[in-house]
Amino acid sequence: MIFPENFEQKIGFDEIRTLLKGRCMSTLGTEWVDSQLKFLSRYEDVREALEQVRDFIRFSEEEDDVYEENFFDVRQALMRIRPERTHMEELELFDLKRSLKSVSDLVDFFRKKGDDEIPEYPALTQMASNVETFPQIVKRIDEVLNKYGKVKDTASPELLQTRHSIEVTTRGISHSLRTLISEAQNEGYIDRDVAPTLRDGRLVIPVAPALKRKIKGIIHDESATGKTVFIEPSVVVDANNRIRELKSQEKREVIRILQELTNNIRPCAPAMLQSLHFLAHIDFLRALASFSKTFESVIPEVRKYPYMDWVQAIHPLLQQSLQRHGSKQVPLDIALKGKQHILLISGPNAGGKSVCLKTVGLLQYMLQCGMPVPMRENSVMGIFHDIFISIGDEQDLENELSTYSSHLLGMKAMMKNAGPHSLLLIDEFGGGTEPQIGGAMAEAILNRFVENGTYGVITTHYQNLKHFADSTESVVNGAMLYDRAQMQPLFLLRIGHPGSSFAIEIARKIGLPEDVIAYAADLVGKDYVMSDKYLQDIARDKMYWETKRQKVHTQEKQLQASLANYEKELQNFNQERKQVMAKAKEEAQDLLKQSNAKIESTIRAIKEAQAEKEKTREVRQQLDEYKNTLRQDMEEEDRIARKIEKIKRRQQRKSEKKGSALQQLVSTLSKNASDQPRPVSTHVKVRVGDYVRLKGQTTVGHVEVISGKQARVLFGMMHTNVPLSRLEVTVKPESNNISKVSTFVSKQTRDAVYEKKLNFKSEIDLRGMRGDEALDVVSHFIDDAILLEQSQVRILHGTGTGALRMLIRQYLHTVPGVKTFHDEHVQFGGAGITIVEF
Repeated sequence: MIFPENFEQKIGFDEIRTLLKGRCMSTLGTEWVDSQLKFLSRYEDVREALEQVRDFIRFSEEEDDVYEENFFDVRQALMRIRPERTHMEELELFDLKRSLKSVSDLVDFFRKKGDDEIPEYPALTQMASNVETFPQIVKRIDEVLNKYGKVKDTASPELLQTRHSIEVTTRGISHSLRTLISEAQNEGYIDRDVAPTLRDGRLVIPVAPALKRKIKGIIHDESATGKTVFIEPSVVVDANNRIRELKSQEKREVIRILQELTNNIRPCAPAMLQSLHFLAHIDFLRALASFSKTFESVIPEVRKYPYMDWVQAIHPLLQQSLQRHGSKQVPLDIALKGKQHILLISGPNAGGKSVCLKTVGLLQYMLQCGMPVPMRENSVMGIFHDIFISIGDEQDLENELSTYSSHLLGMKAMMKNAGPHSLLLIDEFGGGTEPQIGGAMAEAILNRFVENGTYGVITTHYQNLKHFADSTESVVNGAMLYDRAQMQPLFLLRIGHPGSSFAIEIARKIGLPEDVIAYAADLVGKDYVMSDKYLQDIARDKMYWETKRQKVHTQEKQLQASLANYEKELQNFNQERKQVMAKAKEEAQDLLKQSNAKIESTIRAIKEAQAEKEKTREVRQQLDEYKNTLRQDMEEEDRIARKIEKIKRRQQRKSEKKGSALQQLVSTLSKNASDQPRPVSTHVKVRVGDYVRLKGQTTVGHVEVISGKQARVLFGMMHTNVPLSRLEVTVKPESNNISKVSTFVSKQTRDAVYEKKLNFKSEIDLRGMRGDEALDVVSHFIDDAILLEQSQVRILHGTGTGALRMLIRQYLHTVPGVKTFHDEHVQFGGAGITIVEF
């Protein structure tokens, strides 16, 4: 059940129908769009329709020349021939033949592809399973009609003979007329460029009125100007009469042939109508595939129960309109899953709330009509049994109902009929009456929807509904984001926190007098006005930590991949080492055998030489040389073994270092994400009594007290509390060095620094300043931030021409204490604000 009756018009589905019908090739497809494209509430029906579209899109992309796109609507002709002695005309038969041929080609193809154990196009194969084809009828029509849709001469012997007689007689008439025209031209009765023409089916000669009596014959007609008369010469009157008789005879024979062919078709007419129904479905699927390609629509995962997890969803009609003007729609991410059933969207006027609502309604309706939807493929959609909508001005003048009364009637119907499988779409919930009672009534109705377990997307401006969503598990706040710096909506939906109406900012942008704006702000109070800013600050902080968490997750994956790579390399190295050692042992065994053989050979040579000293000396010298060679080889092998062992130890250290770095990084970033101080680095072990220095600095101090993560350090004459993570242990400096780095700081100076730290503001506004003036202010501001150990500051310089922004960033490049700087998020100022981190 869809509520109200004009639901399709409200969400724009009637325009979708029009676009689809414009892509159909015949009235078969357009009537299918009107009659068969409807809301389906059963999961099985939706899935079947989507599978048919999926298969046809794949079929149209992968298969060529399977069939000719002949979609002709000949249903009226088939119904007209039910009585006997009626017949179909040549063009009707020609269209029927082409349509039946398309049906036959498609059915034969899908049945062939379905013969396999796993059909290639299962949904289309199922569609074609019960469709009857008529190859004999197609063949018979081909025997009767030529390729232009006219009855062939060979359709019957009588027709062939009649047309032959007509041709022969026509040639005789033409010859007689040419002879007569030639003689008349020689006599000067008619012009040289005159040729026979046809009037009322008879060949005649055009002649000037003054010379019409020069040619004997019958005057059949004259021109509109009266300057030419058309004469049928008496010599061809009988032949023309014969032509007319033959033409009548030909027509009678053609009708007889068509009647005979129609008699063959008449018994099959009901089955042919069913085949044309299949062809209409194919025409619709072809149009839908083209529509889906144009709007980049996909078929997401569909679940049997109500569910929404949409990624990058767009409204196709809005996207088409924006493309014509060179713009592009901002996609929406929408989620209603788990215990969250109702999304309460707030935000500025003209910020996209109603567009978001209509996008939900249109895309959900499209899906449950069996249509692909424009969103990412990793989206998940559910099935709703009912969709209720309350959008726009519901004032009923006929029944004398106000806007609010009509709104309440709609809410009454929703509370009565909506259940756990219903989807509610309500725009400006509770509007149209006095805000206080309207908000209370809206909260009561919303509470009833929660009790009924209904799903819904609701837009509102009421603060009490936002608080209700925060305190109710099944309702979640959503905000349409707004760029405060540029004073324009971003059309981005952020789920998880409420939005602001930005009434003050929008009024200021429009140009209302400042005193009027100030008066209004005083009426509602400073706290109420600032609540919008606080909401945005919370949203900004949440976005920052979400980004930080994602960065931690990415870096963790990268480190794990690196660690796995090192482990794999170490494993390969160990395997290669084993192979090298095995080979070295084999070579050592061979070397030992060679050595023994050499020694034995030497002893034998000495014995054989007996007392020959020269020979003995020569043999001994050879043995010594062999020993030296052997020693060098062993030293080389030892060196290689030591090198291998060294490489192994280095690989192990790298692996251990990467593992500890991974644990340290994850621990550090995780604590940052939960607003906890950074832990002390594992390689820094600071104890009471150690001499330390700030990382990157040379001044040496003495640790007197350690309290938690802080250390009280004496630098010269000044005590300073410093985080342990910023300290590194160093050696005790010599006395002369201490005198060089020690500095006397008075109590008044330390108190002044402490006071300055308490009053320091981490944001500065430079708008309206000249370049040199702004640069001077920024330099002092950055120096103070470094001195007071700030982690981050914001510099508000505006966008303008960009010169001031460029000048400030050129200066920041030269400051050693600045780690990085970047634009603020677009929601909170974008390029108009520079974030500096130390």
